[in-house]
Amino acid sequence: MPDQNMSAFIPGKDATPAHTAAYCGILTALAMIFSYVEALIPVHFGIPGIKLGLANLVVLSGLYYLRPGMVLMISAARIVLTGLLFGNGVSILYSLAGGMLSYAVMMITLLAGGFSPAGVSVAGGVSHNIGQLLVAAIVLQTPVLIRYLPVLLAAGTVAGLLMGMLTMRVMRALHIPY
Repeated sequence: MPDQNMSAFIPGKDATPAHTAAYCGILTALAMIFSYVEALIPVHFGIPGIKLGLANLVVLSGLYYLRPGMVLMISAARIVLTGLLFGNGVSILYSLAGGMLSYAVMMITLLAGGFSPAGVSVAGGVSHNIGQLLVAAIVLQTPVLIRYLPVLLAAGTVAGLLMGMLTMRVMRALHIPY
């Protein structure tokens, strides 16, 4: 990029529907690639379901420069498409529960103000794990899964912090203010 400015590529208020759709499609594809790459990384944390959440880089940075509905669409499309390609119906259900709760909590945290992208990401990581755990307890009809909550809260905090710090670096490199 010659001018080192992302504003030429980001759909603004006067963007055509085609430009907006193409941009959202590109970001959805990028988030799907991050999800796939993460699945290929042979790092297991010894606890089922714990991962870094690389796709959250797209969602988190999008919260700062896209309209909320666009970010929601990107997140939901990525979850459904990735689940259809690489998962199953149950994985889609768990991921949607976690992803949509995470999106809502990150939006609330962002709108509340006073949080860096790392703080917003931690809130999203923790709420993602809570959403998935609640759905698992309902689907499996096993409330004892709630005992798993402290481990998931710790994992969501660490992963959220790492992804938030990485997002901040990417946003600085792309000259996206936060």
